[in-house]
Amino acid sequence: MTELKSDFLRVMEERGYIHQCTDLAGLDAYASEKKVVCYVGYDCTADSLHVGSLVSIMMLRWLQKTGHKPIVLMGGGTTRVGDPTGRDDARPVLTDEVIANNMAGIKKVFEQFLSFGDGPTDAVMVNNADWLDKINYIEFLRDFGRHFSVNRMLSFDSVKLRLDREQSLSFLEFNYMILQAYDFVELQRKYGCVLQMGGSDQWGNIVNGVELGRRVDDSALFGLTTPLMTTASGAKMGKTASGAVWLNEERLSAYDYYQFWRNTEDADVIKFMKLFTELTLNQVADYAKLEGAEINEAKKVLAFEAVKLCRGEEAALAAAETARKTFEEGVLADSLPTVEIAKADLDAGIPAFDLFRRADLAKSGGEARRLVKGGGAKINDEKVDDENQVIGADAVDANGVIKLSAGKKRHVLVRPV
Repeated sequence: MTELKSDFLRVMEERGYIHQCTDLAGLDAYASEKKVVCYVGYDCTADSLHVGSLVSIMMLRWLQKTGHKPIVLMGGGTTRVGDPTGRDDARPVLTDEVIANNMAGIKKVFEQFLSFGDGPTDAVMVNNADWLDKINYIEFLRDFGRHFSVNRMLSFDSVKLRLDREQSLSFLEFNYMILQAYDFVELQRKYGCVLQMGGSDQWGNIVNGVELGRRVDDSALFGLTTPLMTTASGAKMGKTASGAVWLNEERLSAYDYYQFWRNTEDADVIKFMKLFTELTLNQVADYAKLEGAEINEAKKVLAFEAVKLCRGEEAALAAAETARKTFEEGVLADSLPTVEIAKADLDAGIPAFDLFRRADLAKSGGEARRLVKGGGAKINDEKVDDENQVIGADAVDANGVIKLSAGKKRHVLVRPV
């Protein structure tokens, strides 16, 4: 690769963010001489983003830190359509009220990572419903639809994979890539936006936007994608046995978020330090020298730095201390995740497997039963041998809780109310 001149792209390349770029040399020259206005889009399908979105969030953060301007595009309009990328079926249609609620939850995440305001490099958050809601269908087809080749659209992975599997793709979803391309044109016109970033699965959608801008406005636009984030064992980044790793505190405690990073596979620690922390590359190189059990120290640093960025330093310190007490001292830490269960239910008795399910240590009764049978379930640090063992009020300890453990690293306190 040619040596990059711009601070922004140099950081992107050195830390492992770059997969494809529509014109890397052109973007590098632009970023060396001018302020890059760049956007990433996020559909409002839930009230929090998860770790899968963290790569693009970190890219926006580095963009801002290197003197450029981030735009966070909320998909208030496109969420109504649903991105077919990576899907085997259509996304559920959400009401405007649900979309607005989801958008409010997502906004909280970005306040941790970006500085918002009216300055030249301050981030702005915009909603594509502001222009998509006003589209006149006939005018839109005439002015923009004519620039899209159906033959080419059918060749994009997001469409091709669905059709190859003989799974239905609605005309509504087929429109999604046109609307995303139009977003880029609108953002260029309103904000001078010249760059769209996203995951590698968005390459086709991003290229469409770059080409549409050139055709309708003669704009020189750029697209940049990241590699598909998988763990060393091949699993999709951010998926765990207990579900998605959410970025919002309301969805996932700081302690559980810390534990997710603390449990990183050995082979991923250095890669994740580059991507998900702001440790210098020299610091990361020092951690790369650690071997054997010493790698656990690097994992603690990774977990602390990741929580600090997403939840703040105070939350990171508390999570690290909870982990230290729980695992190194064997003490019951106050800040372990807590689940409240009706006292009347405990008085009547709850089967052990069902208690683990209700505490979200298993997704289903079947998974909870397998956890017990596999020897991974403990109540108050005592192994559970019988999945149907009735757990009652007598299991509540002197602290007024029952400690449930799934394996060595997942713990929940059950508090009767």
